[in-house]
Amino acid sequence: MKLIFMIKTIVTKVNKNSIKKAARILRKGGLVIYPTETCYGLGANATNVKAIRKVYKVKKRPYSKPIHIIVSSLKMMESYGEITKEIRFLVKKFMPGPLNIVTKKKKNIPKILNTKDIAFRIPKHSVALRLVKETKLPITATSANVSGQPPLYKIRDVLENFKNKVEMILDCGNLKRVKPSTFIDMKSKPRILREGSIKGRIILKELEKFKAK
Repeated sequence: MKLIFMIKTIVTKVNKNSIKKAARILRKGGLVIYPTETCYGLGANATNVKAIRKVYKVKKRPYSKPIHIIVSSLKMMESYGEITKEIRFLVKKFMPGPLNIVTKKKKNIPKILNTKDIAFRIPKHSVALRLVKETKLPITATSANVSGQPPLYKIRDVLENFKNKVEMILDCGNLKRVKPSTFIDMKSKPRILREGSIKGRIILKELEKFKAK
């Protein structure tokens, strides 16, 4: 007889203690759903292969689809990816904010997240930023939804889809529906991969101005 083990999910309002507890869960390899500036996100320690596998399993996401991460600072970003002067400029100009920068990853980021690249952002949402600062590690920032389904903004939908599948849900109520984050590939020539909250033409224009200095 096959036994099925359910996770007892802690659902809690956001406060100093719940952030600390969520950070401990992440460091130990657990999953935490947290609010971001675009939608609810599904967080795991982005350096822990087992934790990342759990994210793919819970989301029913194909391993062929990469997962981006959030970091707390440019310094943390430099620890996990190759950062050029152009990337530093974009970080200082547009972050914290809904911009993901794709660059070559360093060896301390597991291949399971992607192949040779990684997408970073510093979140603008205060809870997400506090969480990654408290964890002191990069956190997965994939949307908290079943792969192929719309992002989740209502806490009721988050509970319906993920209760007893993750260790903790940070309840920040219902989030505003906004455009998703923008993705820019900075490995060689700058290229907008996904247009989102920040217009691609604005990013490229600012980059041109920076290079012309």
